[in-house]
Amino acid sequence: MNDDSPAIESLLARLCGGDISDKDYVGYFVNEHGEELVFAQRWGEKTARLWHSDADWEMVRVGDHSIRLDGVLEGMITVADLIIDRSEATWLSSCLAASRHLRPRRT
Repeated sequence: MNDDSPAIESLLARLCGGDISDKDYVGYFVNEHGEELVFAQRWGEKTARLWHSDADWEMVRVGDHSIRLDGVLEGMITVADLIIDRSEATWLSSCLAASRHLRPRRT
């Protein structure tokens, strides 16, 4: 590997326009429609950040209980104000589980 290659964090930060550093746990996902999602959890923060290309890369805060089965349509999966599909929810759930140790413990 070339030492001059940019870190994945800086590439994802440029992609979504977010504040992502090498101190973050990051995840990247492309759904079946080519839409991209970026996840970043910073050590010590209570919530993670999520960006979705289909939502104009607007950042939303997500946590362990953010994924919901609700909405006007039966079986609709949402996170914050975003409607996501099952594969996105599965990926996001995995990111949240993998980065749980970075969030402060609830007392």
